[in-house]
Amino acid sequence: MSANETPAGQPPTATYDSAFLKACRREPVPHTPVWFMRQAGRSLPEYRKVREGIAMLDSCMRPDLVTEITLQPVRRHDVDAAIYFSDIVVPLKAIGVDLDIKPGVGPVVAHPIRTRADLAQLRALEPEDVSYVTEAIGLLTRELGPTPLIGFAGAPFTLASYLVEGGPSRTYENAKAIMYGDPELWADLLDRLADITAAFLKVQIEAGASAVQLFDSWAGALAPADYRRSVLPASAKVFDAVAGYGVPRIHFGVGTGELLGLMGEAGADVVGVDWRVPLDEAVRRVGPGKALQGNLDPTVLFAGPQAVETKAREVLDSAADLEGHVFNLGHGVMPTTDPDALTRLVEYVHTQTAR
Repeated sequence: MSANETPAGQPPTATYDSAFLKACRREPVPHTPVWFMRQAGRSLPEYRKVREGIAMLDSCMRPDLVTEITLQPVRRHDVDAAIYFSDIVVPLKAIGVDLDIKPGVGPVVAHPIRTRADLAQLRALEPEDVSYVTEAIGLLTRELGPTPLIGFAGAPFTLASYLVEGGPSRTYENAKAIMYGDPELWADLLDRLADITAAFLKVQIEAGASAVQLFDSWAGALAPADYRRSVLPASAKVFDAVAGYGVPRIHFGVGTGELLGLMGEAGADVVGVDWRVPLDEAVRRVGPGKALQGNLDPTVLFAGPQAVETKAREVLDSAADLEGHVFNLGHGVMPTTDPDALTRLVEYVHTQTAR
């Protein structure tokens, strides 16, 4: 079943008929739906309060805490979708990779993958490895009612980059050295990660997620030819693996203006666009048959209400002729963002686009 079909033999549910899922399916909507990447997190004082003294990875493994954190921005901002609170390295931690998320640094891998022998760290992910995800999504879907829940995972390239570099990088020299110098090892690494990622998304969908987003946060470091040859096959494998569930599949990367068409080609129903490419140009690059998501510059939220409205209006005008548009930022909510600015932005978009 495709993301554009009503479940066979079943009446549409309130969630299925939500503005967010309608936009993903490129159907008419009552208003442009809004959600924000990293909406559940550091910008919210209630988040900082419940996370106090609890390590990031530990918080991702506590269903009660995941549920509360995921719900916080829905309550506060009236966004049209929730996104499951987790981290892209959670499935790697779940299969036994020795890593931690260090405050102020990010994920740090104890034994980076640099040789074929190092691939032994990557076993298959089984549902029982992440039973806390199934439990948390069950709790969430009961609490959310008609509001859709977005599941997510890190794309194979971004996960591979963390694993090879050992942590965050600006140059990706070790990952690219393998990609260029040992393409067979690189292909095997990404293929294993594609299987792990697909398994992680399947757990979320089977537990009740209404859509999934694949974050390829670092794909913007690649030339189009390298993306097509060395990355696209693994991302396509992930999207193909979950196609049969019929939930919308979103693909997002940063600095990927030159890759938008290829990212759509990988199999997404919705292509996320950062703030560098206007949506009317992005639709030309992506081509027909895809909805778009984006793309307000996150830093605009620091500029005051009038500036936010002006820039949001530019995004909406750029999206006027799209078949499907989900309003979002061009990247995640920054930690020092005023939460009230987000609440006002949601209200503005809803009001301006009410049909």
